[in-house]
Amino acid sequence: MLLKVLIALVFLAMVASLAAGAGFLIRDGSESRRLLVSLKIRVALASTLLVLLIFGFYFGSLGG
Repeated sequence: MLLKVLIALVFLAMVASLAAGAGFLIRDGSESRRLLVSLKIRVALASTLLVLLIFGFYFGSLGG
């Protein structure tokens, strides 16, 4: 159960990072590095999500 909660939280954080990145793109243009930082965070969250999913399927917590 804890693994499913972690996966949901990481996914929601990815969506929030995506929304923040879109906001930075609209507001800042190319003058700020906040868009790049948002992308780095999103990539890190995506790889964390992938690791959690592989872990869950390998140990049987997610798949039947």
